[in-house]
Amino acid sequence: MEKLKRAVGEFNRLHGSKAQAEIIETTNDEVVIEFRGSFCKTCGLFDYFDDIKWEAIEFGLHVEPVEILESEEDFEKGRYVVKYKIHAKEAIE
Repeated sequence: MEKLKRAVGEFNRLHGSKAQAEIIETTNDEVVIEFRGSFCKTCGLFDYFDDIKWEAIEFGLHVEPVEILESEEDFEKGRYVVKYKIHAKEAIE
């Protein structure tokens, strides 16, 4: 869980002006993360979800976004809840 928290913290540091991520729920092999923000409109929205994967790799954890569970969009902001699969050999204890 510590590696995941560090990855989300790094994501927030790098993307804080456009998006913030928060861990909502974890199980042994899945994690649900909520994203809120204005999100860069010229960037691909899914790039934000993939960025958590790349940040996690930096901390030795391999996660993969598998499903958008919820989405809300307004004119200038949005909220997305994304489920990630944690690779079996690195499941959170």
